[in-house]
Amino acid sequence: MISSEIEQFEKYYTMLTEYLVTYSMQIVGAIFILLLGLWVAKKIANVVASLMTRHNIDVTLTNFVSNVVKVLLIVMVVIIALGKIGISVTPFVAAIGAASLGAGLALQGMLSNYGAGLAIIATRPFVVGDTIEVKNVSGQVKTIELGYTILIDEEKVEITIPNKHIMGEIIHNSFSYSLVKGEIDIAYSACADTAISLIEEVLKSHELVAQNPHSQIGIERFADSGVTISYRYWVPTTKIIETKLAINGGVYKAINNAEIEIPFPQRVVTINKNDI
Repeated sequence: MISSEIEQFEKYYTMLTEYLVTYSMQIVGAIFILLLGLWVAKKIANVVASLMTRHNIDVTLTNFVSNVVKVLLIVMVVIIALGKIGISVTPFVAAIGAASLGAGLALQGMLSNYGAGLAIIATRPFVVGDTIEVKNVSGQVKTIELGYTILIDEEKVEITIPNKHIMGEIIHNSFSYSLVKGEIDIAYSACADTAISLIEEVLKSHELVAQNPHSQIGIERFADSGVTISYRYWVPTTKIIETKLAINGGVYKAINNAEIEIPFPQRVVTINKNDI
């Protein structure tokens, strides 16, 4: 029993020794080719990314193209290195093809996300930094990956959306800004033009309120107790809450300082003496 194991070990040892003696230079050459290829692939990918960045191409598309170039070059280098030591890649290609078919059937959902991600990168309905709304979810685009897109909303919450739920849907894109609406009531006896001017000054003085598109201020409606002044302005999506609170406080302070009456809900009741 022990002698047979020793013989088997010697057999494998002899085979390994003969292989190393026969292909020693090829192995060294394959390792050199592999290391050199990895270095070259990294350098070329960086050059591609730099060129695309220099031409102001979207960061998502830039990363995707540079990564594809890097992977293709690495695959080519591995094939060359394997061929250098006498290993044929044909059986591996066939095995990979069969495995890919089985994996494709098992991972249809994931592959559909990847397909949708490629479509997003190619058609670019939105880019990183845009503010989008899709399927009742809104936020600023933080990253676009092949399988999913990450949004960040005004509460600094990250929202991950599988890409297959984005393609084919109606997408609202307000780019890097979001619309904020506010309103305040003034008495019917007050001057609406003065109130509108005061609100306009508050909006112009805040550094986060966008100058383009311009803010909109005017009479929204004639309410029961007063005239409703509405104001609409654009702010960075991730700064909605703090900007809205600051603007509302500034509007209230400006109206109060100008001694413009802010009415409270009231009703006029008429008592008929004949009913007493």
